[in-house]
Amino acid sequence: MDSVIDRRPFVRRGKHLEYFTIAWNAVEGVVGVVAGVLAGSISLVGFGVDSFIEVTSGAALLWRMSSDAQEHERERNERVALRIVGSCFIALALYVTYEAGSDLLARRAPEQSLAGIVLAVVSLIVMPLLSRAKRRVGAQLDSAAMNADARQTEFCTYLSAILLAGLVLNATLGWWWADPAAGLIMVPVIAKEGIQGLRGNACCN
Repeated sequence: MDSVIDRRPFVRRGKHLEYFTIAWNAVEGVVGVVAGVLAGSISLVGFGVDSFIEVTSGAALLWRMSSDAQEHERERNERVALRIVGSCFIALALYVTYEAGSDLLARRAPEQSLAGIVLAVVSLIVMPLLSRAKRRVGAQLDSAAMNADARQTEFCTYLSAILLAGLVLNATLGWWWADPAAGLIMVPVIAKEGIQGLRGNACCN
């Protein structure tokens, strides 16, 4: 009973982080996808899609933390949440691979996007702080699913940096290929996280 009581403040903190994640990434996803479509930027669209995946991940974690279950049921729910997060990574990897490859083959040059640059800069500030907070809660709850979600949020930071580099290089030097190339560079990392999540390797350690 004491352990349940001790977990409650951390569970509440984790829920607040996931509510913020859902709200932030919903807005970020809309801005990213709309600006990306208008500019024809695969890295910007991919960034927006990643934000929507973060919404799915946050919802999965809220479901997991809201479960008032015994330990074995909590471990089962944790594995399910990890697989949901892993599936999201795999879906994003496939999408970015297809779109970026198509853009490179067709030599489609994206337009400049000031909105995308601003979005990437803001995300570079917010995402590391959010990931760090999630890692602290994940450690306190011994939650592999929360830690996986923290990694996904951390990955969003990397996407922000790559997105910013691609958009700036295209805007300043006219390197059209920097946009799809940036997306392809991150595909192996996305796929690796997805496979680990689907296998549940990080679960219940």
